Amino acid sequence: MGRRRSETVTLRDVALLAGVSIATASKAINNRDEVAANTRARVLRAAAELSFRPNVLAQGLVAGRTRAIGLLTDELDGRFAIPILLGAENALSDQQMSVLLCDTRGDAIRRNHYIRTLLARQVDGFIIVGDSNDLHLSLTADLPVPAVYVYCRSTNPGDLCLVSDDEGGALLAVEHLIALRRKHIAHITGPQSYRAARDRAAAARTVLRDHGLALVGGQPLHGEWSQHWGRHATRLLMATTPEVDAIFCGNDQIASGAAQALASLGRQVPDDVAIVGYDNWEIFAADCRPPLTTIDLNLQQLGETAVRHLLAALGGTPASGVVRQPCRLVVRESTA
Repeated sequence: MGRRRSETVTLRDVALLAGVSIATASKAINNRDEVAANTRARVLRAAAELSFRPNVLAQGLVAGRTRAIGLLTDELDGRFAIPILLGAENALSDQQMSVLLCDTRGDAIRRNHYIRTLLARQVDGFIIVGDSNDLHLSLTADLPVPAVYVYCRSTNPGDLCLVSDDEGGALLAVEHLIALRRKHIAHITGPQSYRAARDRAAAARTVLRDHGLALVGGQPLHGEWSQHWGRHATRLLMATTPEVDAIFCGNDQIASGAAQALASLGRQVPDDVAIVGYDNWEIFAADCRPPLTTIDLNLQQLGETAVRHLLAALGGTPASGVVRQPCRLVVRESTA
C-alpha cells in the first residue's frame, strides 16, 4: 500500500517507516558510530523513499554551530576580496555552510560594529581578508571563535595567515623572460611602501644575479599602481636605456600602460620589448594589446584553503604562522 505523506517530511516519519526510534534515526542520518550497519541502511532507505532533507539549522543547534562563517574585508572594489570570497563560498557550500560578507572599508568603528553583529549571529569563525598582502592588525583577541587571515599578515605571530607568494611570482616572471633570451630586463612597480612591491623587486634582482644579469638601471622604478605610471615610467626608461628588451611590471595596470607607451614610441611587443604583468586581472590582462603574459595569484584557491584551515580549527586542530600560496604564470602574446 502507498503511504500518504505531508509536504514536510519529519525525522519522526523516517523513524516510523524504518521501524526505529527517533533517536536512532537521528544517529543513523548523522553517521554516528553507535548504530548498526543494517539499521543505518534501513534508515537511509526510508529517508530516501520519503525524500527527507535534514534541517541544517537544527543540526547546527545540536552541534553548537550555526554553519555560518563571517568574512571581513577592507577592500570591496572587487580586485582581491571577491575572488577570495568566491573560493570560500565554493568550499563552504560543499559543507552545507554559508558565508556572511562585511566590508569594513578600512574603518575601525565599522569593523568593530560588524564583529559584534556577526558574533551576535553566532558565526562559527572568521575569515579576515586584507587588500595588500601586507600587515593587518590582529583581531583574534576580540574573537571567541577561530579566525584565518587571508592576503595579509597578522600582527600576531600566533595567527594563521595565508598570503600570495610574491617572491615566487617574481621568480616565475623573470625566469620566463630569461628563457626567452632577454638580457636587458627592467622592473616597473608600485610604491616602495608596499611589502609586495619590495618583495617582488628583491626577488627579481636575485634571479637576475643568479643568471649573471642585472636589473636595467640597477634599481626598480617605483610609482603608483596605475596605467599612468606605467606609461610615464616606460617613456622614461626607453629614453635613458633604449637597449631594454623586457619589462617586468608590478601589476597589470602598469603593464597595460607600458604597452601603450611602447606602441606610441613605435616599439613592437613582444618583438622589441617583452612585457610580463602581475595579478592576471582580466579587464587589463586579456584586453591589453597585445594580451598580457602575467602572474595569477590563485585567489580563489586562497579562499578555499582558508576554509579548509578554518574547518580544521573548528575540529580542534588549529594552525599558526604564515602559509604562502604559490602563483602561476599565464602566458599570452606580450611575450609569446
